[in-house]
Amino acid sequence: MSDESSFTAGELESRGVLLVQDGNHGEYRPRQNEFVPSGVAFIRAADMSDGMIHFDVAEKISETALNRIRKGIGKPGDVLFSSKGTVGKIAQAPLDCPPFVCSPQTTFWRSLDKSVLRQDYLLYFLSSHLFTDQWESRKGETDMADYVSLTAQRELKVYVPSVDIQDSIVRVLSPIDERILLNRKMNRALETAVTVLFRSWFVDFDPVTAKVERRKPFGISDDVASLFPSEFEEDIPAGWRLSTIGQEVRVVGGSTPSTNEPRFWNGLHHWLTPKDLSKLDDPFVVTTVRSITDKGVARISSGILPLGTVLLSSRAPIGYTAIAAVPLSINQGLIAMKAEKELTTYFVYHWVRENIDEILSRAGGTTFAEISKTSFRPIPVVVPSRSVIEAFDSLVNPMFERILLNMRQSASLQKLRNAILPPLISGELCVKEADKQVEAASV
Repeated sequence: MSDESSFTAGELESRGVLLVQDGNHGEYRPRQNEFVPSGVAFIRAADMSDGMIHFDVAEKISETALNRIRKGIGKPGDVLFSSKGTVGKIAQAPLDCPPFVCSPQTTFWRSLDKSVLRQDYLLYFLSSHLFTDQWESRKGETDMADYVSLTAQRELKVYVPSVDIQDSIVRVLSPIDERILLNRKMNRALETAVTVLFRSWFVDFDPVTAKVERRKPFGISDDVASLFPSEFEEDIPAGWRLSTIGQEVRVVGGSTPSTNEPRFWNGLHHWLTPKDLSKLDDPFVVTTVRSITDKGVARISSGILPLGTVLLSSRAPIGYTAIAAVPLSINQGLIAMKAEKELTTYFVYHWVRENIDEILSRAGGTTFAEISKTSFRPIPVVVPSRSVIEAFDSLVNPMFERILLNMRQSASLQKLRNAILPPLISGELCVKEADKQVEAASV
């Protein structure tokens, strides 16, 4: 990358090209009584995912708080970067976005001179490993949670090729992001459909209630409806049984091999932590940040867990859930559930999600909340008939297969995007060749 096109964010700010600003700290930060049901969105890292800002779920602040705030006031098109705790989330504010301000844990990056730096190009650059590799090396500089301070961000380099090259890069990479966004939307829709189905069948018992009331169960075929009982016994469908999750699945935990022993690390086996789950936008684990060797696996009593294992973070925080799409081992911050009896992977996964409040209520701990395997195993579960579980799986299996396929395609597209961006910036890769690679990968 040419030195002539490389500048620190601070240098670009001094030239009036860029503005990098986080939310107010200290006395100017919104006070607790200034959070209101309707107002200006206060954007935290938790309100960012899939490259988007979720204004609908963000907390809102009053006009009084807004008038006191001195910085971090966002504008349409701003690229947001989560800088503390969960570092590295990137999202862009749409051009029709509502008013918002950044929390102290989020930073906006804004082009002030579009004749030098295109805002859409800035989004791609901040999403690339050219930027990621830089903040990754800075996030552990403090003793607190991962943090890339505003001062540190202003020391990070931004590569600014000519605007013609920037425009070409945006044109080439836009189809990748459009495909990734389409995959994410499809996955959200599929996940919602499965959640609605699970809740209807196994939480609200809608088909059974309909049959008790001599109505046709809504949305299912007569063959499937015939699998459900026509009455309740002790508040659960007749013929189904009340059990505990520990009796129905194999519940295991994990551990961390000594980090001072190189022979345990950087091997062929995936090693999962709650931090890996915190970065997921989809239900499957397909990779992990760290890996361990055979000797490392030997130090973990649960060994290598198979595909289909349901995973739950049991502390810091409790509640991240996922399904193993690759064999993996886990650390002590996770509970793993192996569906080896009547309950299936997708049933158990949704059962966990529906019972998070119950799981949290059984947590203990003084420093931070944690649920042990001993406290987790006795949680009640209603076990349906085998035929109903099989019917559920036959309906949702194709949906989850599609979700996993979309995830893998998006991961490949992201890898391609990150691979071709540096040579596009430097001019080593021509736009025509990049177009061909994108078109081939998007099929």
